[in-house]
Amino acid sequence: MFIYSKRLIYPVNIRKRDLNLAKLIVTQYGGPYGELGAALRYLNQRYIMPDDRGKALLTDIGTEELGHVEMICAMLYQLTKGATIEELEAAGFTKHYAQHGLGLFPSDVYGNPFNVANIGSTGDPLVDLQENIAAEAKAQATYEHLMDLTDDPDVLEPLAFLRQREVVHLARFQELHDYYQSKFNSGNTVKSLA
Repeated sequence: MFIYSKRLIYPVNIRKRDLNLAKLIVTQYGGPYGELGAALRYLNQRYIMPDDRGKALLTDIGTEELGHVEMICAMLYQLTKGATIEELEAAGFTKHYAQHGLGLFPSDVYGNPFNVANIGSTGDPLVDLQENIAAEAKAQATYEHLMDLTDDPDVLEPLAFLRQREVVHLARFQELHDYYQSKFNSGNTVKSLA
């Protein structure tokens, strides 16, 4: 069961509209290393974890990723709020506007819609954890790239928070991977860990 707290996991208070930056940040909503894909990946993979420790970690991180989706959406909304047609045209935002107005739509930076084909699940806890470690590293790199593209402190602060959470998630996945690896090396199988 999920319990929803009616506040963001970290405050987002962007005061300056920036459509060009919004066109880039959207990748962390629906792009290949984005928060929506991470949340779905972890919340699906939790079922094949061999014990409660793994299931709890995947549930905790998957749930937190939903909070990150909410932060990204707040950022996108605030970066585009009140944009004029002239601003939309100048930023090359007219295709999005024609289809979605100023509504949010999960896509990558090229406008490709979110695709569940990017969500990996092999049924092997060690392989899935290795993929999760890599996914967190890619998300961290994406946040660092986005941070290089702005000097707005109202945008940098939530991006830095999200980047740091990727670092923490990577470390937790690595710890769980190493724990399971030590169990497998001692002659156990996935089934015997359950």
